Amino acid sequence: MKNTRLPLWLFAAALTACTVTLPPPSPPAARAPQAPAGPAAQARERATPIPPHDIDIAADCQRTEEDGFREDAHMRVASNDVRSLSWKLWVGRHGSCHFDLTEFRQVRKTPHIELRAIDGSGCTLMVWQDPRRVTLAHAHCEQHCTPGIYEQAWPVLFDPRSGACAQIR
Repeated sequence: MKNTRLPLWLFAAALTACTVTLPPPSPPAARAPQAPAGPAAQARERATPIPPHDIDIAADCQRTEEDGFREDAHMRVASNDVRSLSWKLWVGRHGSCHFDLTEFRQVRKTPHIELRAIDGSGCTLMVWQDPRRVTLAHAHCEQHCTPGIYEQAWPVLFDPRSGACAQIR
């Protein structure tokens, strides 16, 4: 009997020898104060705004995509004053949205153009230009669309040189 306990005792001693006891965790180190970020670091942290400049465009875009999305947009802007605007877009066969300048008033010229619906609904149209395109976008304009399609109604993009539909790719 003594012989059967000896190997078990040796096994327990060997197992105890392999056990590692870790010291208790130390308190979290205090964070070293960070130096104020310079302009280059701040620019990396947030998007740089598009610099404002006058938009002058006679834009016409009629396009039908393979997925059935279609747009017919006409806009005239001179020195950031919207002179005419008519925009209709279709989301396949599910419905459409329509925007006409007669239903809006211009409330901002810079840093981007902004038009607000005169009915007080909060619908806003925005126009801005970057080096590759002039964008006409909408926000909070569900009432200008067929119910259920607003989330799929994308902005229209114009080529700033020709006024035609901008290349999406």
